[in-house]
Amino acid sequence: MKIIKFEAENVKRLKAVTITPDPDVQVVGGRNAQGKTSVLDAIWLALGGGKASKTITRPVRDGQDHATVVLDLGDLKVTRTWNTQGRSTLRVEAADGARYTSPQAILDRLVGAMSLDPLAFTRLPARQQREALLDLVDLDVDLDALETERAALYTERTEVGRAGKALGDIVVDDTLPAEETSMQRLIADLHDAQEHNDRIEQVRREYSATCDRFEAAAKRVEDLRHRLESLEADLAAARQQKERADAALAASNAPIDTGAIEARMRTVETENAKIRANNAARDRAAEAEALRSQYQDLTSRITAIDDRKARALASARFPVDGLGFDDAGVTYRGVSFSQASGAEQIRVSVAMAMALNPRLRVLRIMDGSLLDAEAMDAIRTQVADADFQLWIERVGDADDGAVVIEDGQVAQ
Repeated sequence: MKIIKFEAENVKRLKAVTITPDPDVQVVGGRNAQGKTSVLDAIWLALGGGKASKTITRPVRDGQDHATVVLDLGDLKVTRTWNTQGRSTLRVEAADGARYTSPQAILDRLVGAMSLDPLAFTRLPARQQREALLDLVDLDVDLDALETERAALYTERTEVGRAGKALGDIVVDDTLPAEETSMQRLIADLHDAQEHNDRIEQVRREYSATCDRFEAAAKRVEDLRHRLESLEADLAAARQQKERADAALAASNAPIDTGAIEARMRTVETENAKIRANNAARDRAAEAEALRSQYQDLTSRITAIDDRKARALASARFPVDGLGFDDAGVTYRGVSFSQASGAEQIRVSVAMAMALNPRLRVLRIMDGSLLDAEAMDAIRTQVADADFQLWIERVGDADDGAVVIEDGQVAQ
């Protein structure tokens, strides 16, 4: 859909202008302050609605009470009028004369973000260029969501790495046991050994006393034979006691050497300190291993995101060969778009505008005098090859096919 006929009355500097434009490139020429820009602004005012009124607040020519723009697009006819208060009315008709009830909605679906100013892309900040390109590319992933996820994982991985480094070098002595020796247990063992030894000492004392009694009884038997009968009972009793003492002595265990326990008690705290330090080292080593595992997992997840992004970009179809983007913005042939030549930037921007506006195939370039002959030829070819129509403002009247505006009218 292109502009077949352009009519404007009292729009900005224009008085009454009718143009039947070239289907490919229509140059609007003339001296400065004669109304060239007003022709291109009139196209934007007719189609842009509220967005256009924000940039052009006084569409009516000074001294007039109304302004009108009529664009014949073949399938549609657009008529917009304004009064001196800036209020406008819009009528959009089909080729058969049928009127649309929501005319601006019809136009909004036709007009792309940069369609009426293809070089606007070159003036966008890098991040906005990237967003404009993403709007054109059909990706099967949400790159912004991937970037957000990747940034969170990268931050988490950085913190994990710092925590791992903070643990420092860790030395674990595997020869030391994991359990500390209990001082209380050693004290209890010492108490049990002392009680055991006291019992043995008591048995020995009892045994010695029994032996003394036995010997005294035998001596008295020797000395007091005349008392033998009366002392036989004492001797038998003493013999029985001796037999029990023998049995008790035989049943008793060997005494426990408490020196070894006491020696352990003197060194146990030092050993336990080593065990505690070693166990702490084991804990730090386990923590370090967990952090290493977490770090590797996060690295794998980041790599997976990068791979998904790379696959998505590899399968994406861009409007211009060599066009792409990175985290900072748009790239062209592997370098930042801002580093591309002026001709390359213009070619890419025009291609972007055409891709954004597949139905209303109309572009406009303000300040076209800034383009040299080579750039103009390149744009003419690009627009014609893509079957688009370009309206371009140029100072002077040297361009072939130019419509020259003088004092708000088409020069005769």
